[in-house]
Amino acid sequence: MMRRLLAAAIMVAISPTVAAASPPLAYQQQAIRIGDTAYTVQLPQGYVLELLTTDLDGPRLPTFAANGDLFIGSKSGKVYRVPPPYTHPEVLVTVQGYPHSVAFRHGEILVARTDGLYRAPYQLGQRHLDRDALSLLAALPGGDGHTSRTVAVGPDGRIYLSLGISGNCSDQYLGDDYPFEERRGGIMVLREGQGRAEWQPYATGLRNPVGFDWRPGTGVLYADNNGPDQWGFNQPPEYFVRAEPGDFFGMPWFQFVDGTLQRDHCLGTPPPRPASAVTLPVITFPSRNAPLGMTFVPPGALEPALARDAVVALHGSWATRPDGSFAGDKATRRPPKLVAVRFAEGRPQRVDDLVTGFQLQDGTRWARPAGVAVGPDGALYFTSDSDTNGLFRLRRVR
Repeated sequence: MMRRLLAAAIMVAISPTVAAASPPLAYQQQAIRIGDTAYTVQLPQGYVLELLTTDLDGPRLPTFAANGDLFIGSKSGKVYRVPPPYTHPEVLVTVQGYPHSVAFRHGEILVARTDGLYRAPYQLGQRHLDRDALSLLAALPGGDGHTSRTVAVGPDGRIYLSLGISGNCSDQYLGDDYPFEERRGGIMVLREGQGRAEWQPYATGLRNPVGFDWRPGTGVLYADNNGPDQWGFNQPPEYFVRAEPGDFFGMPWFQFVDGTLQRDHCLGTPPPRPASAVTLPVITFPSRNAPLGMTFVPPGALEPALARDAVVALHGSWATRPDGSFAGDKATRRPPKLVAVRFAEGRPQRVDDLVTGFQLQDGTRWARPAGVAVGPDGALYFTSDSDTNGLFRLRRVR
């Protein structure tokens, strides 16, 4: 019965005639200069987009500390500290193993690497961290494919972490009956006590859930998710899910295609749970958009119309029309952009563009948003991890 109600809720969330409409956004165009070249972006009226720095190497997910310092993980092994005004990054520490994201709690920094979650004592304002100060808090399944790990401390004070399965159809699942190295594809929560730290499944059946966050004032966790490649260019869609303890979103055994749940026969092993146990997404993005970082807009940031809405960085995949292969016309790829998931009456209602223009008509990309975070000044900060390796800020000017 609960699964049927959730499926009905999806239709309600997508239908603009059922929920009260979120206020629409009006747009303007702006020129932004990257080196010697000026590009044109579209963004909401009353905002300005700024490039703060390009002194970053493969930046990924950003996190603000309580004192306003910005920390950025990277593909290059560097964890950056970027103090206000966020124009001069400093390398806090360099490590092996892809430090994709960081979080903070109890006077320590948490660094999520492919093979484990590491921690070290840290005082706010500290400019450098000795690599040897990092110690393993809890091991993670490593291996190839989808090697990013996203860490965050939840409203309940517990540590949450997301990781993807290794490929399109990998037989991997967050369950005790799977070997440790195959426990991938979802969101986990760390149970700590009596000197031990063990991962417990929170929500599973997600192919690559890079971004997740809690909606302000609710304590409800939402996550985005990258769908598989083998269905071609147009299916299945990318997911935006409401994740509750024990949820199973079906991948790689099931896909949500054309509004219905379908069995994906790319994997011969039986699913760990039946189709009736699958929780459906609450809203979707078009396929092959590659959603990465996401954050909710707290009240008082950006503008009142966007309060408690989610901002998602759509990275744009390599897939081309018509079949989703790499070999087609680059101009047909999904363009990277920032979007807002608009909520109404507590439910996701629709997806609106926030910032577009990162891809030119010939398919050339000059930036690809990767991570997003709202700063203490109420502005939106986002990283680009390729083409332009840098940090941008979207701020309201009126």
